[in-house]
Amino acid sequence: MTRHGKNSTAGSVYTYHERKKDTQQSGYGSKQARFGKDSIKEFDCCSLTLQPCKDPVVTIDGYLFDKEAILEYILHQKKEIARKLKEYAKQKDKLEEDVIEKARAEQAERTKAFVKTEGNILSKPIDPFHKKDGPKPGPSVSNMADGKDKKLPAFWLPSQLPEADKTLVKKPDEKVRCPMSDKVLKMKDLIPVNFTKINDRDEKTSLIAKKDRYVCAVTNDVLGNSTPCAVLRTSGCVVTMDCVEKLIKKDNPMLDPINGKPLRDKDIIPLQRGATGFSGAGITLEGKVDGPGLMS
Repeated sequence: MTRHGKNSTAGSVYTYHERKKDTQQSGYGSKQARFGKDSIKEFDCCSLTLQPCKDPVVTIDGYLFDKEAILEYILHQKKEIARKLKEYAKQKDKLEEDVIEKARAEQAERTKAFVKTEGNILSKPIDPFHKKDGPKPGPSVSNMADGKDKKLPAFWLPSQLPEADKTLVKKPDEKVRCPMSDKVLKMKDLIPVNFTKINDRDEKTSLIAKKDRYVCAVTNDVLGNSTPCAVLRTSGCVVTMDCVEKLIKKDNPMLDPINGKPLRDKDIIPLQRGATGFSGAGITLEGKVDGPGLMS
């Protein structure tokens, strides 16, 4: 090690390690980190609770939910929609009342202007003592003349301050939508899922603590984030996509290998799964915090 090897002050290049170290210590610049496999949801976990499902159901788009969690979400969304609709109806009635009140005020102003115009048509008696050619009195400089005595002199009082327009509430969407795909979600569209537990003869370890928990219902291949799998609507069983392509779709017509019922293409629902943690999986989870920058 050279004399300046510890702090690397002898180098003429500002290395990436030094830049990263200075950025972390100073607090300036953007910080970015890539999450590993521990931050990725497992294929058998609920998309809401991120925990292994006790009673799993799947949507037609392949998103897995725990039945209790998704039903609670649907009920909560329905209550929110009802509350927003009530608020929107109240705002609509208020706007209609304002329009009617404005029309009444305009009608009153027109009536007042008409009465004033009719009053000016009548001839007024001439005052013989009034000189037409004499100097006309100018406007009064008093702060109590011309009706100013009825106005508040302080413009900074709360009653004299301008009021900001209230934010109008938009009409809410009356349909409950999936928290993942943002498509319309109905309770009848939730399909029960039957996972096939792995038979490893390990009765002491709980199912949640196991790394490999479920297998394909047909081929007994271990299921995981690295294994594409699908749910068969007719039976609710989970099979690998290799089983679908090599076994199920080879039959004409297609049959469910579990219960023998006929299958259609829309009855095979690919299960949405997390990534494997490797860059080749195509899913990169990154966290970035933008900090203040220094001008060079």
